[in-house]
Amino acid sequence: MRQRLLILFRIFAAFVAVFVMMKPVFMLYNGTGHGLTWVDWFAVPAHGLTLDLTTAGYLTALPWLALTVSLWVRIPWARLFYAVYTGVVALLLALILIGDTCLYSFWNFKLDATVFTYLDSPGDIAASISVGYLLAGLAAVALLAGLTFWLLRLAVGRKPLGATGKTNAVTENPVAATGRTGSTLMKKLTATLVFILAGGLLFLAIRGGVGKSTANVGKVYYSSNQFLNHAAVNPAFSLFYSAGKMEDFASQCDFFPEPERARIFASMQYDTTSVACDTLLRTPRPNVLVIIMEGFGGMFVKSLGGHPDVAPNFERLLTKGVFFTNCYANSFRTDRGVVSTLSGYPALTTTSVMKLPDKSRTLPSIASSLAAAGYQTDFLYGGDVNFTNMNSYLLATGYQRVYGDTDFPADTRRTHDWGVTDRITFDRLYEMVTSRRDGQPWHTAFLTLASHEPWKVPYSRIPNDEKANAMAYLDDCLGRFVDRLRRSPQWRNLLIVCLPDHGILYPDSLTEVHPLRNHIPMLWLGGAVKAPRRIDKICNQSDLPATLLGQMGLPHGQFGFSRDVTSQTYCYPCAISVWGSGMAFYDGSGFTVFDLNSGQTLADSPQPSAQRLDRAKAFLQTSFDDLGAR
Repeated sequence: MRQRLLILFRIFAAFVAVFVMMKPVFMLYNGTGHGLTWVDWFAVPAHGLTLDLTTAGYLTALPWLALTVSLWVRIPWARLFYAVYTGVVALLLALILIGDTCLYSFWNFKLDATVFTYLDSPGDIAASISVGYLLAGLAAVALLAGLTFWLLRLAVGRKPLGATGKTNAVTENPVAATGRTGSTLMKKLTATLVFILAGGLLFLAIRGGVGKSTANVGKVYYSSNQFLNHAAVNPAFSLFYSAGKMEDFASQCDFFPEPERARIFASMQYDTTSVACDTLLRTPRPNVLVIIMEGFGGMFVKSLGGHPDVAPNFERLLTKGVFFTNCYANSFRTDRGVVSTLSGYPALTTTSVMKLPDKSRTLPSIASSLAAAGYQTDFLYGGDVNFTNMNSYLLATGYQRVYGDTDFPADTRRTHDWGVTDRITFDRLYEMVTSRRDGQPWHTAFLTLASHEPWKVPYSRIPNDEKANAMAYLDDCLGRFVDRLRRSPQWRNLLIVCLPDHGILYPDSLTEVHPLRNHIPMLWLGGAVKAPRRIDKICNQSDLPATLLGQMGLPHGQFGFSRDVTSQTYCYPCAISVWGSGMAFYDGSGFTVFDLNSGQTLADSPQPSAQRLDRAKAFLQTSFDDLGAR
């Protein structure tokens, strides 16, 4: 019994040791710019220990069961079972721990169920990184998997797992044998009781203690520095904890009882109708081109307080169109941003609606509304249109033709790691637009791709800053395209909407707490624009469909989360942005940033506002309820 208890303890301790060891590795890799002190290197593992124990408890549960059963039944294949188990677990943990460490530098939040929405396109994921980076990551996975496997094998030692001790085939003294049998039975019963108690301790570790609160990601949050909180979180726990919440959408984010939720949401005056609109267009039926600019957030636009040298063409174009100066992205990823832009549907924290065909096909879209009004519709992208189920979403929501990388010559398909680089796709877009003659009106949506990690572009205006240079390349492509198109006959009846899918973390010190993180420019250009002007009302990227269709006099009541910014019904300007574990809410009184894991308010400026927080929660709850009902 003692040997089995030692084995159980060593297995548990081996898992904990791996988790604790990886915390300083995570901090070393991602800690630049986060102001770490020597105290933090001890505080993070100490505060994160709760979830490390919980995760180790889960992983030790199966060996505990095998050891308990082996008290009564000899398991001849126990060592093989343990070898396979430790091999699989070691590899999975290495993938999770290394993946979390690497992805954090791109996503700025801990690994969660979001990653599952991208696993069906590993080739496209690999396109974001260099071959050298990928090989280094795989080497790190192999090293960590080997170390974990060795520790787990060392925990068992050489004695076969599941052995019950020696038995005698012949006993000379039946009375003595009976006594020994009785003694053996008592030992087994005692050992079983001890192992049941050990199982109870494992259960307490899994539960997260004896308090009312069970184990959750927020239990290890302890600092106002979000990086330290994220570093403390066990990524394996975060991944599977969030995965368990992915499907029951209607039950997620239930902050308020239904009457209270409805009351708070109603106070936001989310009226989607258009009444006495401020006219922006000189024609109600322009041809409509929507350019979704990959990652081109306000941090790269001088007029929004961003980098002053990245986008001179965009700055020039701002003076020639309708510039929405207070627009905010709904989320942090392209699949969410495209849905918000084209369907006016809010992004959600833990899932991508685009990845749910049974849900996404129920969404309205600009394309379906314009197609109903007689428009020809299509979508252009230089990458794989099947990534994140994009093709299914686009075709289901009204795009009659979708063009992707396979519609380009083979020698251009790898001009960027994600596919066809922007210079080439802008040229194709120009050909598409200028080849159309007067007749059936048309709508095209175009998604750029080159301003995306790994930031490799055939352009070098801004040295030693790959991100800024990639955005400058997009700006250069856009400026050339618009200048060429302005000289074409199609310009007169054309509306171009330039709107990013999301911003990015730039500079590296920028976090979700800063309002510039989600601030994006929206610009309407073209001969169909009545006159240049600025609109300073706060709005969301998801407000585009209602605003556009309202300007065209087309119905848009089906866009329940999209508002016409130019309508007199737009009485409460506000915006919400979400990411995997939090949300930011903006209105005329300021902004509030809230972390869902810890239940902590991370920013509340210029003054704390319970009303802002309640409205953000009610909006998110309403969004999940709507998705659950679809």
